[in-house]
Amino acid sequence: MRLLTELVSIPTDTKPLDGAYYEPEGGATAGGALLFHGNTMNFYTGAMRFLPPVLIKLGFACLAFNRRGHDILGTGDSRVPLGGAFQTAREGIEDNRLAAQWLAQRGFPHPVVIGHSNGGMLAVRHVVDHRDTPALVLLSAHGGGGQMVQRSSRAGMMAGDRLEEITAQARALVAAGRGKELLLMPGWWYVITAESFIDRLEKTPDLLELAPRVTCPTLFIRGDREPRDSYPAEAFAKRAGGPVRVEIIPHCDHFYNGREQAIQEQVASWLADLMAQSPFSHR
Repeated sequence: MRLLTELVSIPTDTKPLDGAYYEPEGGATAGGALLFHGNTMNFYTGAMRFLPPVLIKLGFACLAFNRRGHDILGTGDSRVPLGGAFQTAREGIEDNRLAAQWLAQRGFPHPVVIGHSNGGMLAVRHVVDHRDTPALVLLSAHGGGGQMVQRSSRAGMMAGDRLEEITAQARALVAAGRGKELLLMPGWWYVITAESFIDRLEKTPDLLELAPRVTCPTLFIRGDREPRDSYPAEAFAKRAGGPVRVEIIPHCDHFYNGREQAIQEQVASWLADLMAQSPFSHR
């Protein structure tokens, strides 16, 4: 089946969301799919790039897009900096809502939702807010919540062993009205604004707290090289309000390097099985 691709731009109250809209030749027969990228990633890398071809074969129209917090830093069409270093939870939730609204205008008001890493955590919040979602795919979704920065830092990411120091520095900058100033961090993703760092500490949605309100069927995938505590597939399955299938992919890291086909096969077969049981209502 041929894949038709259209570059799109979705308006927001600041910078638009750039993305790619994919549709099977002859039109979608299975509904829509909305894809949320991970921290400092974008719509043309990782799962956002390699999943649309297999989703198209199932009959889905797909929208993969950049939240305003994509990549680490950029300038877009001006010299004003933007990107993942500036992201907030509120903005990410709003960007996902706007993308869903755009897809609804194309005729798909109830798409399947697929999110990787931070995009997976935000996908859970999105599904809680959009109760007619027919299915959810979580690709290494992190646990979020108030301890997310601490967990990441203990694993050598984010603030690393300088968490207390960087937290104090960020709070002081925000209190002084200098929240947009950039801070260097020893671990991935390396640079962040003071206000974005505090937002991460205080306002990140909690995956497990939200789980009981997710009632649609869910597939939760994690690589076997990823820590269970950070990407809590089993705990989510126990708490969720609907059926959850957990798949742990062998020899697999967080970004699925070299294991793209295994992820494609898991996602496609699970969605095909669901549709065989009951076709999605998407109009």
